[in-house]
Amino acid sequence: MKEILVIGAGRSTQFLIEYLEKYASQEDWHITVADKDPELARSRISGERSRAIPLDINEKTMLSAWISKADLVVSMLPAHLHIYVAKLCLQHKVNLCTASYLTDELKALDQEVKNAGLTFLNEIGLDPGIDHMSAMKLIHQIQSDGGYIREFESFTGGLLAPQSENPPWRYKFTWNPRNVVLAGQGGAVKFIQNGLYKFIPYHKLFRRTEIIEIDDYGKFEGYANRDSLKYRSVYGLNDVQTMYRGTLRRPGFCRGWDLFVQLGLTDDSYILPDSENMTIRQFINTFLAYNVHDSVEIKLRQYLKIDQDDVDLWEKLESLDLFSDDVIGIPNATPAMVLEHILKRKWTLAESDADMIVMWHKLIYEKEDAVIEVHSSMVSKGMNKAHTAMARTVGLPLAIACRLILYGTIKQTGTILPISAEIYLPILQELEEYGISFQEKVMA
Repeated sequence: MKEILVIGAGRSTQFLIEYLEKYASQEDWHITVADKDPELARSRISGERSRAIPLDINEKTMLSAWISKADLVVSMLPAHLHIYVAKLCLQHKVNLCTASYLTDELKALDQEVKNAGLTFLNEIGLDPGIDHMSAMKLIHQIQSDGGYIREFESFTGGLLAPQSENPPWRYKFTWNPRNVVLAGQGGAVKFIQNGLYKFIPYHKLFRRTEIIEIDDYGKFEGYANRDSLKYRSVYGLNDVQTMYRGTLRRPGFCRGWDLFVQLGLTDDSYILPDSENMTIRQFINTFLAYNVHDSVEIKLRQYLKIDQDDVDLWEKLESLDLFSDDVIGIPNATPAMVLEHILKRKWTLAESDADMIVMWHKLIYEKEDAVIEVHSSMVSKGMNKAHTAMARTVGLPLAIACRLILYGTIKQTGTILPISAEIYLPILQELEEYGISFQEKVMA
């Protein structure tokens, strides 16, 4: 018998738990889903071998007790909390999986985890996760065939499926809204292009975009992720001349989002006085020059240099009710918190909305006397608000990895990423059975 402890019952756990329950009887697994909200935890389970428990991770004694009973822990908590779970897993000699980026704190445990003979597998969701595995498969194929990789680009986007796209933004939140609002902050974005280091300050990020076209789905625009440089060593491409990773949106989104950045609405570093009594119109006016005669609309146009005939851009702003007299109602709010509140009113998925995950890699490599460019793309569509592509592409690779660890198929120890063939080959192969597959195309 094996005990699996899933800590956190957020949206992506739906497919994770369904998958684990499918194997529970034949493999003699027991699954415990723990969350601060016991009703949420109960809503995620359906199998006879599953149970839901209330668990506050601040109650360290209780957390330690539950981890000590497990053979494998899956932490679905926010990334900064994984370290507390990881240390207890190390103490009780329990394997661990997370879908989050590997932090420096977790990386520092690597030798201790190896010494204990444990596997702490991180970045095994969508992005990070499927992006790593699909990229490494392609990289290793090219290298084993004698190719030298010169350029690597990779983009991922959580978007709306075409039938659900809502003009003028063609976008709604398919994941954590706060992460969308704060995207790109925390220092200059950095990458390497044709051998030259490039840096983009935050206030210019959303005007430095790249247009990408994917067969049958049209054009997308991509903006750079915060740090692409570290993936040269992760992917074993230390000599690569271009390393660029980014996020996908539909064309026009970034120009609109740049207005929020220029206004200062994405700032999360200070609190607005009396924010709970402020109207949305007053919130926008807070960032504009004082002028008793001009309306908020006129001042905004002048400040952001929006021409009268720039109908598309103005429609984007009006569609969010930015000039309404609705009261915000959030005490001690930062500008970013208020912007998130405004956007959630319009960008929350409706019951019938379907999302779409788009992932795209471009590799340019040399082989003998030829220079070859290959594109690899994956598009996965959700069914509705409850069964999203985002939850499926995060939860399924994580679930498959759990099974492989419990089977002993994954033998690597330490705090690891899914970048070896031992991990990515079986997971990518099984993901194809769920319709998550890549189409490769050599460009003429």
